[in-house]
Amino acid sequence: MKFVIIGHGGHSKVISDLVLASKENDIVAYLDDKFKEFKMQGNLFYGPIVSVKKMIEYFSDLQIIIAIGNNLTRKRIVRKLNLPEEMYGTLVHASAVVSPSASIGSGTVIMPHAVVNADAQIGKHAIINTGSVVEHDCKIEDFVHISPHASLTGGVQIKEGASVGSGAAIIPNSIVGEWSVIGAGATVISDIPSHSTAVGTPAKVKNKMEVN
Repeated sequence: MKFVIIGHGGHSKVISDLVLASKENDIVAYLDDKFKEFKMQGNLFYGPIVSVKKMIEYFSDLQIIIAIGNNLTRKRIVRKLNLPEEMYGTLVHASAVVSPSASIGSGTVIMPHAVVNADAQIGKHAIINTGSVVEHDCKIEDFVHISPHASLTGGVQIKEGASVGSGAAIIPNSIVGEWSVIGAGATVISDIPSHSTAVGTPAKVKNKMEVN
């Protein structure tokens, strides 16, 4: 499978490794708006994000991954490109454990040693990062980032665009509202409202923010 990687920063390095972990995959382009012109260098194309339309013309079996860690930026790119969802690839590292009854949306990446257990639902364009645990019956919506070694116990809901920091833990059946941020190492023992930042053990809401 041929992949176009959108984004050319730190997160794209990790995604590149994930793509190339399978010998069946190949990266044909890196697209990022820091590139002002579309050109080929070596065996790879580089160009601004809108160049994806040229890549679609060049390759019939193309898959696209948005390799940008910022949740809102991923959503804005998806909205701007307005491509069919089937064009976005889904990546699962060979060392990850994913239950056969779990579902994973297009554009989502499951990093090394992550665990996604029975009947968990992972939305589109989400990041389930290294060593994180998504337990049974969790529901992770679109554009979410579960950071390394975070633990979501059974029945947790993470609403659209929320971020769960490294090493955070969320008790069963809790809800993290849309576009909220859970700080690294936090312990969530009650629902967190939308557009909030919560930190500490137990996690307390420090501020509310607006997302456009």
